[in-house]
Amino acid sequence: MSMPRRAMEQMGFSICCLTCDAPDIAGSQRCRGCIASHTRARDRMSGQAITKADRLSRELVTMLASPASYIDDTEHGELMLHYVTLISEHQGTVSAKTQEEIEEMFERQRRQKTTSLIDRRRRKTSWWGSKLQPDEMEELLSLIDGGKRKEVPTWDDLLAEVGDLLDED
Repeated sequence: MSMPRRAMEQMGFSICCLTCDAPDIAGSQRCRGCIASHTRARDRMSGQAITKADRLSRELVTMLASPASYIDDTEHGELMLHYVTLISEHQGTVSAKTQEEIEEMFERQRRQKTTSLIDRRRRKTSWWGSKLQPDEMEELLSLIDGGKRKEVPTWDDLLAEVGDLLDED
């Protein structure tokens, strides 16, 4: 097994390096040959898919680039799961293999309190939880749009305008 080369990772082919039988020597002739070959293959697939082989090769490349998305595939799921495991071990995170490990992982994620950066910032503001006054809202809106807002008519104004139009007929 070789460590994934940056060029192969960027093309979505890190799994090829992880399953390679060549010695793990960066810049070797074997690595250069693989990178060049995969680059040519990606370039050939960049055009429009015309034949069934074109479509199948694109599907294969998509699966290799993101094997975790295809572990439930009826034909390739087992192999994709193997690829996900190899990538996870390389990245230092090992995926769960048994039902108990999976359930524990989901339970751990449920217990984690997740908040976004925006949510945390919002809760720190002095006006959080209080309703803004109309003049404060206007001030904030003028800051947002640079004071270029046009006057919005009220419902009474709109109804009066509709009434005037009906009276003209």
